Amino acid sequence: MGGLGCPVSLALARAGVAHLTIVDADTVDLSNLHRQPWHHDADIGRPKVVSAAEKLRAKFPALSVEPLQQRVTSQHVEALFASHDLVIDATDGVHTKFLLSDASVLTGVPLIYGGVLRFEGLAMRIERGGPCLRCLFETAPDDVPTCAQAGVLGSMAGLMGGVQASLALRPNAQRGIAPLQVIDGHSFSFRAVKVRKRADCAACAPGAKPVLSDEESIAACQPPASTSPVRSAP
Repeated sequence: MGGLGCPVSLALARAGVAHLTIVDADTVDLSNLHRQPWHHDADIGRPKVVSAAEKLRAKFPALSVEPLQQRVTSQHVEALFASHDLVIDATDGVHTKFLLSDASVLTGVPLIYGGVLRFEGLAMRIERGGPCLRCLFETAPDDVPTCAQAGVLGSMAGLMGGVQASLALRPNAQRGIAPLQVIDGHSFSFRAVKVRKRADCAACAPGAKPVLSDEESIAACQPPASTSPVRSAP
């Protein structure tokens, strides 16, 4: 329940969602407070899911909240998807994002991909019949900094959480195409890149079946050029 998880959970609760399962193994740190509004000074050192669940229940008494203090791994990710209507990617680890995308392809449960780095944010709805994250980023460089290394503007995390919540509440308009929302908080530019389902995608092409693994490491934090389909990460 970090920079994306806090605002997206608030937006969904306000929209009337009846149940939220929140998953995070981390604890609250002082450096989190400027962009993670569920956590306060008194919560430092506490599990993030416990802190966030308390605030959500207090603000929305009718909301059912299940906090899970654990990492998302290949051992249980498929079961996690199968027991929910939709999953939102609010993670900071790039490999976890690909693991979630693969689980979405396997189960058919929609996933709202999201990422934020410095002043830039990305978001896309992944659903059955449309492109997955491996259609978007076929390969990736080794020198892309992590979000922890590069930093994140707190207000951008809040903005992208709101975008993810909006994507969660409606399906994509065109089958086989998903708009990747690219937001630049430095220039205040917004654009949508049409991402098409790749016929040779290793995960979602006909006959393909992704293998859920915790060993692969792929970096894809930064937004691609405005081409369609997007074949490579920057």
